Amino acid sequence: MSFFPARDPEPGDAFSCDAIELMVIANAKDIGGFEVRRALPTAKRRLVGPFIFFDRMGPAILRAGQALDVRPHPHIGLATVTYLFDGKIRHRDSLGTEMVIEPGDVNLMTAGRGIVHSERSPEELRGNPLSISGLQTWLALPDDKEEVAPVFENTGHSALPKLDADGVSGRVVIGQFDGVRSPVTTASDTLYADIALAPGSRVRIPADAEERAIYILEGAVTISGDRFHPDRLLVFRPGDEIVVSSENGAHFMLFGGASLGSKRYIWWNFVSSSKERIEQAKEEWKTGRFDIVPGDEEEFIPLPEY
Repeated sequence: MSFFPARDPEPGDAFSCDAIELMVIANAKDIGGFEVRRALPTAKRRLVGPFIFFDRMGPAILRAGQALDVRPHPHIGLATVTYLFDGKIRHRDSLGTEMVIEPGDVNLMTAGRGIVHSERSPEELRGNPLSISGLQTWLALPDDKEEVAPVFENTGHSALPKLDADGVSGRVVIGQFDGVRSPVTTASDTLYADIALAPGSRVRIPADAEERAIYILEGAVTISGDRFHPDRLLVFRPGDEIVVSSENGAHFMLFGGASLGSKRYIWWNFVSSSKERIEQAKEEWKTGRFDIVPGDEEEFIPLPEY
């Protein structure tokens, strides 16, 4: 989640596989009774394609009386992508959007020049144990789209193209993979796919995306003879086809796309190609110049002091 106050993840141990450019072991932090693991950004790798932030939420069960309550907070220069495997989250934003995110749906919120949103457990589900499992990622926007008007888009899981052949199943969340394309809007060349391997199966990842990585959610995968376990982010070297196999079955996210071609700065919830723009956003949030979130006006996350 965007409020997660974690240190940068750590590079993994050395390994022999020359198909892998970098392995990252995601740092874990307990937040209100459930674990969040951050895989991007790291000191050694800030982006993979447009992906500048990658958080794994859960899986966890919140006890009765507990809930997810991320108070209103701002973003600029990015698009957030929320993708759940289990549980529900009520999204509200300063555009007036109110929507309960369901498992398998894609919530794409393009902040552009500025947006405020909150993420909370739905009121009608509180008082009972609540499951939570999913991913939140940020896509840095291209230079010419950093200041676009904010927009919210929800794509239901039934609209996402399915993968189902030779022991490979899943969905294409954003972009194109294995001959099918997601209807989700993209600001730049983006690849994001949810892939499960049956025991003994494999999937080929072509070299058509400029930058590619996987995050292992469950099970172990084998690449060029090396075995990798859950909660590892593997960044592939460019230009080569990669074959990912699994002896006992696995679940992972494939992501990446074209390099933005210019540097991005990230501070708290702000992403920009300009340090000055981030300083401007900090001052605007501190002095209350962002819009409010209708239906969630009473609370907000203050500007951090770090």
